Amino acid sequence: MAISCDLTGQVALITGASSGIGKGVAESFLNNGATVIVNYPKKAEEEPANRLIANSMGIGSTYLADVSVESEVTRMVEHIVGKFGKLDILVNNAGIARSATVENITTKDWLDMFSVHVNGTFFCTRAALPHMYKRNYGRIINTTSQLAYKGAPGFAHYTAAKGAIISFTRTLALEVGKRNVCVNSVAPGATKTPILDGVPDDILEGIRANIPRGILAEIEDIVGTYLFLASRDASHYRGQCLSPNGGDVFL
Repeated sequence: MAISCDLTGQVALITGASSGIGKGVAESFLNNGATVIVNYPKKAEEEPANRLIANSMGIGSTYLADVSVESEVTRMVEHIVGKFGKLDILVNNAGIARSATVENITTKDWLDMFSVHVNGTFFCTRAALPHMYKRNYGRIINTTSQLAYKGAPGFAHYTAAKGAIISFTRTLALEVGKRNVCVNSVAPGATKTPILDGVPDDILEGIRANIPRGILAEIEDIVGTYLFLASRDASHYRGQCLSPNGGDVFL
């Protein structure tokens, strides 16, 4: 059963939200009253991003920006605050996944992984914080992975980047602890999204076999965690990592 909470009047930016978990989070926020800006990284995803807004009952808009590019992030946040007057909720969700053993990871793939996951999270957060400080209110939710805790053969670059996000989340939560700005992360277990499209079947089967629940998550199994952390009820959650993972890892 989907949870609900009142996000009426809240302005939320969700990165990488034209598909996968980001799309599910955007739909959930829209259905609970938030004004949602759906970020997408390339022109090819413009149509599904626009369709997401059009098919919802909520208010929102879309914005094309590559979160790994500092200048594009700066323009995006300035646009949002200029148009809507504020930014209450930031979900750093944009991500990529590729599989290779360490000796076969190219320098480009390693740098790309960190550019999107880590640099993107940093750029968006840094741009958003002054606006949250000004109003002494904010919710920052960073998407990491349970694999950051347990590791995963063939995903060293991915797990390293996700581990960096957990560390960044904890440190930022300490820095802003006395403000009404909550910084937390979500570590979903393996979920049926397009990000898994390039993962070999044998690796996916190995992941599934190690989940006590015995299945890969559906997006609806994940989004409630984001909705809770975005709500006012989560005001005492600081620097935490909530992990809907079917029992794959106990945090």
